[in-house]
Amino acid sequence: MRDIVLALIIFGLLPFVLSRPVWGVYLSAWLGYMNAHRLCYGFMLSFPVVLVVALTTMIAMLASKEKMRMIWSRETIVLLLFVVWMGITTTQALYFDLALEQYDKVVKIQILTVMTIMLLTSKERVHLFVWVIALSLGFYGIKGGIFTILNGGAYRVQGPMGTFIGGNNEMALALVMTIPLMRYLHLQEPRKWLQMGLAGAMLLTAIAAIGSQSRGALVGMTIMGAMFWLKSRNKFATALLIAVAVVAIVSIMPQEWYDRMNTIETYQEDDSALGRINAWWTGFNVANARFTGGGFEMYRYPTFQAYAPEPDRVHDVHSIYFEVLGEHGWPGLTLFLLLLALTWLKCSHIIRFSKKRPDLKWAGDLAAMIQASMIGYMASGAFLGLAYFDYIYHLVALAVVTDFLIHDEGKTLAQKPEALSPTLKTPASIPARSLTSTSTMKR
Repeated sequence: MRDIVLALIIFGLLPFVLSRPVWGVYLSAWLGYMNAHRLCYGFMLSFPVVLVVALTTMIAMLASKEKMRMIWSRETIVLLLFVVWMGITTTQALYFDLALEQYDKVVKIQILTVMTIMLLTSKERVHLFVWVIALSLGFYGIKGGIFTILNGGAYRVQGPMGTFIGGNNEMALALVMTIPLMRYLHLQEPRKWLQMGLAGAMLLTAIAAIGSQSRGALVGMTIMGAMFWLKSRNKFATALLIAVAVVAIVSIMPQEWYDRMNTIETYQEDDSALGRINAWWTGFNVANARFTGGGFEMYRYPTFQAYAPEPDRVHDVHSIYFEVLGEHGWPGLTLFLLLLALTWLKCSHIIRFSKKRPDLKWAGDLAAMIQASMIGYMASGAFLGLAYFDYIYHLVALAVVTDFLIHDEGKTLAQKPEALSPTLKTPASIPARSLTSTSTMKR
């Protein structure tokens, strides 16, 4: 029954996608983050719904008369170079067939990112896109928060298997990144009941992230929380929300959780932590030995035998930085870090530009919360291998589009005479010649 309902929803929305391509971006984001098809048990479980929606959106874009544009900023150029470099490293990969399969997935993600940039052509579309992300991952945040409270934190919060957020660590990172976007929506929302709902969603999502029992999530939540407070417009309300979340977490989580988190300080005695460090050294050694790195999916037994300090301690890399370093070499890591740095600087520019413009307050709030989300990604990502997660690239897209919109709006206002001198507005109903004649008669 669930499969049939989901199929009716998706295929019922495709005609709307054909008439308005931007709906394809919303639908793809919903499927990509909530993974509703992975919650089914029948034919929809393995049906390529994202591919169908993406192809429909591309057809709609080609047939549409709607004005679309590609924004060629520093960030999009670096992103393109990164994708091209990953293609080059794939040709030199240690495991070519596996690398090619992964590169195909990465390219599809980046095509959707480009489509997002092209179709988010207004503030309203940006706002709705943020809502789609927040609701999609908020589903797991709210559900996971309630689950953690009811079970006293005894079980881990996890996502649907076979997705980017299937594991507890990956789910935790996604939830940490989503809390700032919820806060952006909270700041923009005029309706009190929805403000309260978003505040509750943020609290439950924070509890769910901790309920994942991911040590990386704890580090990410701590650092993101500090940035969240620094970037927030109402620091008192934000501090109160953080305090409530901390009290709730402390009162809910069992002793086993505290014991697990304490292993952060005693990582020398933790086999999992030692395995990660061994994998990091493996990536470092591969990057030093091979200019193009080892290519996608290189963290395998033969690679550890050749490059690891401890050849028999095979472990997943669990770090966005060492994942990129090992798979794409030092040039790949440079491009990846440059993309993050440029996006951060873009957000800082948006915040400065919007500070004295009340009509652009939304842009400043969004940029600040994108930075808080990025901090969560970069901090938690130090211990998680999600370098190709579409979430971070959607944040890049949001920053690029927002910057373009506020500057494009400024150009439009500058072209309007009334924008230059608000006190000398000419009534639209009175021709200029009539006004001149009237003033002459009075003299």
